[in-house]
Order: sequence, then C-alpha cells, then structure tokens
Amino acid sequence: MNHTIELRLATRRNGRRDGELMLVSPDAKRWLSAVPVAPTLQYLLDHWDTLAVALDARYRELCSQHWSGAEDFDIHQCMAPLPRAYQWADASVYRNHARLIYQWRKEPIPPGYEEVPLVYQGGSDVMLGPTQDIEAVDEAHDIDLEAEIAVIVKDLPIGTSAEQAQQGIALVCLLNDVSLRGLIPKELAKGFGFYQSKPATSFAPIVVTPGALGSAWKDCMLDASVRIDINSQRFGEPRANAEVVFDFAQILVHLTRTRTLSAGSIVGAGTISNEAESAGSACITEARVRQLLKGATEDQLHPYLKHGDRVRIEALNDDGQTLFGAIDQQVRLV
Repeated sequence: MNHTIELRLATRRNGRRDGELMLVSPDAKRWLSAVPVAPTLQYLLDHWDTLAVALDARYRELCSQHWSGAEDFDIHQCMAPLPRAYQWADASVYRNHARLIYQWRKEPIPPGYEEVPLVYQGGSDVMLGPTQDIEAVDEAHDIDLEAEIAVIVKDLPIGTSAEQAQQGIALVCLLNDVSLRGLIPKELAKGFGFYQSKPATSFAPIVVTPGALGSAWKDCMLDASVRIDINSQRFGEPRANAEVVFDFAQILVHLTRTRTLSAGSIVGAGTISNEAESAGSACITEARVRQLLKGATEDQLHPYLKHGDRVRIEALNDDGQTLFGAIDQQVRLV
C-alpha cells in the first residue's frame, strides 16, 4: 500500500513541541494543514494504515484543485518533520565512504562490512529544522557535515522480512548528520560508541512517501543526486543510490533481527559517497582524505566548518526539481 500513497509532508511551528502537520504541494511551493486528519507526523505514523489513506485522498483532491486556498511554503516556518523521534539509527552502506573514513581513522574496514550492516544509534530527543543553526562549543572539535538519506518506518516486528521492510517504509527524508571529528577518535577508543561527537541532526523540511517519489525511488533507495554547498560553493553532488552495500530493506531486516522498530523510528543509510572524484563529497573528512592521498599537506586541506559558515543540502530529481526542500543552516558557536 505504501507505494501507492502519494504524500509530501512538513511540520510547521505552532508553539508546541511537535508542531503542526502540513500537506505540501508537489512543487514544494504551497501548503495546507493536515488537521483534522492528523495533527502531527507522529500521530499519523501511529495510525498510518488508516489515516495515510484518508490523507492521500485529501492530497489528491488538493492537487485537482491546484491547491486553492493554500499558503506559500516557507522553510523558515518549518521544524524538523519529526522534531523528536522515538529512535534514530544510522547505518554506513557506501563502500567509498567506508574506504576513506577508515583510512582517516588509520584502521582496516571492519571484517564482514559487506555481510552485515554497520549501524549505530544516535540521539533523537532533539531534531533540528532546515534553517536552525548548527550549534557548536569549539571550532577545534572539527565540525563536519554529513549529507544522508533516511527512511521513517511504521511499526516493524522482530524478524521482519525483506518484503515487510519495504512495505514498512512510510516516508523518505534528507538530513545532515553533523559530526565533531576532533572528538570521535577518543570516544571510539573507549569501545562504547559515539556520544559527544554526534550533536543534533538537521532535517530537510519535507518528508515524502516512496509513491510520491516516482522514478526517484528505485530498488529501495533514493535514485537522485544530492547537492552540497558550503558558503555558496559547490562541494559535492553524489548519487544517493550508487555503490551501496545494502539497501533500506536490508538495513531494516538487520535492525529487527532481535528487536522491534517502533512507528516513527528514523533509519539512515550513512554518508552518501561516490568513488568518482567528479561527484565531490558529502562530508569534509572524506574530501580531506582524498587530498592527503594526492600528497596535500595539512595546511592545504579543506577546513572544517567555522562559526558563520553556511551549509546547504538539497536532493534533486533528474528534472532538477527539489524532492525534500533544502537544508540551509549556519554554524553558530555557543
């Protein structure tokens, strides 16, 4: 059923912690409230099998009426689609990213990397909207961006099959999984994973059902380019479905091997990465490793993010249309 539902959704600030769910037009230029069908995105996900059908009918009606009476869509009014989520789990499925990051860490790629998905669990109590600042306490922490695609799921049971996993994907989204590279080595050396090195994650304003993505959803991955700019300069434009070890269904099957996934869980595929240097990079560390491999010295490497730097991330279909709206945020020292 999920692949026949066509919805584009966003969450608008209304003074409450979970905001107000909005329907967004296909061109991402107009929006209308999703109330009274669903007041928030989490409410919709909790009742997906019944309410998504009703909301889909409303969405198609609005499209037939050319979104008459809708307001102009403004990303500055947007919170993260799920301002707080029950779970945020992130995989690492791009071969080239693994190759470069483990070179940076001076470690071999973990045994079995291409046999079992590599996943960590991040903080989900605070998710940032598309224009909220990346808050940092020290530039010496080496602030890095990481452009990623993720899915938001319905309830999935222990032992989810690949087919169940595909049908369990309610929505697809774009995010910036910020990393503090200067803190990562010492944290990982303790053998207990990330914490301080992974601050709040930022999200593009719009989440989209697989059915609304059309040809941009292929083989359970996003088939589109993701454009990354730093201070208005193009930094990368990799394809989101290129050179992956696992697709989202395979990641979800792995995550539910011994535990359930609750409706509203967000699951990422890791930093997008293509081997071709012409595609650029979706994180600064990867670009720096490429420079080092070419013989660059430390003072020649691309700098990490500083106070006032602006990051813009946007996924585009093959016609150049935005799929999720843009993440457009600045770094701010606090």
